[in-house]
Amino acid sequence: MGDTPVRVKFWGVRGSTPTPQVENLGYGGNTSCVEIGTPAGETLIFDAGSGIRNLGNEMMRRAAGAPQDVSLFLTHYHWDHIQGLPFFVPLFGAKNRVSFYTGLDSRPVRDVLEGQMSKPYFPIGLDQVAAQREFEVIPEGESKSVAGCTVIPFPMNHPQGAAGYRIEVGRSVIVYATDYEHGNAKLDSILLDHARDADILICDAQYTPAEYETHRGWGHSTWVNAAHVGREANAKRVVLFHHDPLHDDAFMDAMVAEARTAFDGPASDSIVAAREGLQIVL
Repeated sequence: MGDTPVRVKFWGVRGSTPTPQVENLGYGGNTSCVEIGTPAGETLIFDAGSGIRNLGNEMMRRAAGAPQDVSLFLTHYHWDHIQGLPFFVPLFGAKNRVSFYTGLDSRPVRDVLEGQMSKPYFPIGLDQVAAQREFEVIPEGESKSVAGCTVIPFPMNHPQGAAGYRIEVGRSVIVYATDYEHGNAKLDSILLDHARDADILICDAQYTPAEYETHRGWGHSTWVNAAHVGREANAKRVVLFHHDPLHDDAFMDAMVAEARTAFDGPASDSIVAAREGLQIVL
């Protein structure tokens, strides 16, 4: 792997809708976006929720005018996972190339993203941005080699479908499994297989067990299930993700304390909740 570590940084952690109110800002109000920095200095992005706007600004600062080759993996096309894309500054640089990947084959990814930025929803079409654009669906059972990483998509239980990703970088493994509802035996088994021995398992934990009872079929899971998957898969660390808009900082603190007690004891750092700005180095 060389001397440079793998970095995982969270730019958007919220589910469903941005929540910029003050009581949520400890964990963050932007929707899903996760950056993986590789030992080669490359960047992989997972999802384009509202958090990708700040990431794009930071990437432009880092690049200092140099061309950027961006690899963006989408889990699915629900609004909270693509709404930041029109404000992703690297799209508007003529020297840049943005490659869009997905493991979801329900609709052509180009058509979906162009539809989002078409009239009357946005003044600039995706076909008008300056960056070079590429679009690719990764077929089920196959993988994609990007920037020295192997990215393996897998199907998850979510309305209209969603893809999770296992990312292998040298000896490190990160699994991104947001927007997933437990209870489908086949897909539960697939997630468990792909999460096996992960260094980091980023897992949907939108609901408490009590909340889940009134949200069955909505496509999201609980912190209890995230902890269970982490334990069964022998994941070194579980990161609770896709926080409900109604869960303020105090609520999240209590949820993490309860999850840690159930997982490995209250002092354990084997379970954390994602917060904007959190960076995990492997």
